[in-house]
Amino acid sequence: MTAIPPGRTRRTALATATCALAVTGAMVLSGCGGDDPDAGTNGVGKLPPDKIQAKTRAAADGAAAVRLSGTVVTSGRTYRLDMQLKADGGTGSVTSQGATFKLLRVGEKLYLKADADFWNHADRSDGATGKLDGKYVKVPQGDPAYKKFSGFTDKDVLLDGLLTLHGALATDGHHADQSGTPTIRITGDEGSGGTLDVSLQGRPYPLRLVRGGDAGTLRFSDWGKDFTVREPAGSDTVDYGRQLPTS
Repeated sequence: MTAIPPGRTRRTALATATCALAVTGAMVLSGCGGDDPDAGTNGVGKLPPDKIQAKTRAAADGAAAVRLSGTVVTSGRTYRLDMQLKADGGTGSVTSQGATFKLLRVGEKLYLKADADFWNHADRSDGATGKLDGKYVKVPQGDPAYKKFSGFTDKDVLLDGLLTLHGALATDGHHADQSGTPTIRITGDEGSGGTLDVSLQGRPYPLRLVRGGDAGTLRFSDWGKDFTVREPAGSDTVDYGRQLPTS
């Protein structure tokens, strides 16, 4: 047997180690180049779009509370909303045609709060509506305004009407919301039926909705974050005493 000189043994071992490092490095680089965009997420990005929609609806239904802001176009009128909603009530502001008013629902009781200009314009008079300035006006349940505005304060009703995309569903890639949260986007009829961005972190909550037919854009936040709704003090409440102005 021929003896291998000690120097050659060290050189051979060094070469072998270098090759192993090179191979390992190549594997790491190769792995980095082919990263799975759903790695470390809640996994819904790998699902077909109908399953994503079902899971996001279930997550939204199961959340105790949510905040939504943006625009909704209905019956030809645009409403800008900033609402906090939960099962037993809701509160927030609505702006339409340049007028802003606040809504508060506690259980079945609905209140509307606005300034004197709002009431004078709605009532088309300069009568006693000044007493309503800055007060919570209780909306009678039989009033058409009750049905119209209570929907803006009802979590289940509002989300049921918003979170269903129309037409053939498809996925439209990975995105991120304003806070940097990664999302998966699903579309209805290539976007004409609406688009919905769903969180890939934690529960698959909806984070952004673009409604089909230019019917508004909404953002959702504070999922599950509780808040308090309570009836206003009697000194801050006025009973309108008749049907609210329809305008």
